[in-house]
Amino acid sequence: MWLPRLAIDRWRLGEGCARGEGPDAEPLALIAETAHGPRIDAVNDAGRAAGARRGMMLADARTLCPHLKVAPSDPAGDLAFLEKLAVWAQGWGPWSALDAPDGLVVDVTAVAHLFGGEARLLADAQAAFARRRLIARLAIAPTAGAAWALSHFGPERAILQPGDDAATCLRELPVAALRLDDEVLVVLRRLGLKRLGDLHGIGRGALHRRFRNRKSPAANPLIRMDQLLGRVSEPLLPVIPQQAPLAQRRLLEPIRHRELLDQVVADLAGDMGRELEGKGQGARRLELGLWRVDGEVVVRHLELSAATRDPAHMCRLFSAKLEDVDAGFGIEMVRMRASWTEPLALEQGDIETAAETQGTSLSACIDRLTVRLGEKAVHRPVVHASHMPERAQRWRPPLEREPAAQEDLRFHARPLKLLDRAEKIAVLYATPDGYPKAFRWRGQVREIARVEGPERIAPEWWRSKSTARLRDYYRIEDTTGCRYWIYRHGLPDDGRGGLPDWFLQGLCA
Repeated sequence: MWLPRLAIDRWRLGEGCARGEGPDAEPLALIAETAHGPRIDAVNDAGRAAGARRGMMLADARTLCPHLKVAPSDPAGDLAFLEKLAVWAQGWGPWSALDAPDGLVVDVTAVAHLFGGEARLLADAQAAFARRRLIARLAIAPTAGAAWALSHFGPERAILQPGDDAATCLRELPVAALRLDDEVLVVLRRLGLKRLGDLHGIGRGALHRRFRNRKSPAANPLIRMDQLLGRVSEPLLPVIPQQAPLAQRRLLEPIRHRELLDQVVADLAGDMGRELEGKGQGARRLELGLWRVDGEVVVRHLELSAATRDPAHMCRLFSAKLEDVDAGFGIEMVRMRASWTEPLALEQGDIETAAETQGTSLSACIDRLTVRLGEKAVHRPVVHASHMPERAQRWRPPLEREPAAQEDLRFHARPLKLLDRAEKIAVLYATPDGYPKAFRWRGQVREIARVEGPERIAPEWWRSKSTARLRDYYRIEDTTGCRYWIYRHGLPDDGRGGLPDWFLQGLCA
């Protein structure tokens, strides 16, 4: 199954329908930002007729079609849509696989008789895609490679039977039907090999010598030809649908009072907790749907800072989301769904600890603050890959995904408190490169009793200029017992400025 206009069809069914635009009403292109400017990722029929092409820079396309409308492309959204189509396409076969970025492979072995034959199976699938307003080209063949070649370059709804000679039936197809890289196709065309039949006239030894160093199937015509003819197996990764944990209650009598609704939500939270526990998962996003008698559906969303399956915590957070719910003539069904889950291992509880009064965990506190104050009012610090103290952490919203694991950059212990900006101080010392003896900060002179250091930190050469100076950090303690973290910015004779400056950046415990 090949969807040649997947990105355009998805945009048209989404934003295009919202704007009331018909199919290919005006020239449209989906663009992606590159280092050299916007580049076209997809274009509709009207834009293609005006001269715009995929891969063309937007500035060049504007010269051919000044009225070309543009919208940002969304490859991640297209892939997610393709995954949903792969699950939907399992209605014609026991399993399906992705052929990114715009195709699907469905196994229809011993299935065609259920539809009245392979021709009727293709007709049924074609009608189903048409009902969804998606353009698709379909083909059936004994191998995935042959089906791909027929769907892209063969007749509409082509069928290749297992007893047919694939080499003879496909000989007139271009060499692009082998799913090769563009540079390999250029080499084959320069050699005069433009069709699959031309490859059969060349000895395998000659092709092997020409492409023996290319191990990737997309860069080796022999491997692709063997996959197309079924001589070499082609592994495919099937799409396995994941069912989101779901709990629901169909009520015998519609409810209108808040106390009864809280009881139903508590029962659903208990069911959800048990289902998540059975799967070894915890919920990060929950959806609570309330079906009213008049047909209206009220949905409340909840995102959590950490995976959980605690029913009491779920009920407490949903309680604040249900304050403005209008039950109308009554609510007849309530459904709770965990649309985002993460692995959460089972833990053996301590009997003595469980008997004690437990405090509120940090994640539960963040969830309560987020529900009460809003997602934009709460932030949390996360480690950032930088050895510069002022750049070693960043603030992120509490509900964002955890950043990828980063290398531990804590070479030395850092002070508990860092100033927002390092403050300049005046330091007295015996020799130009000796330990400081006293310093003035915020109008007071502090005598130094103990010194530890220096710890030298170089600037980030990929961000700073070549004239950036080194830093020598010192941990110091004054005569009153207060401890500070100061640094000397530069060396006396480094040739990158005048005398070094001194700064105070943190307070030590």
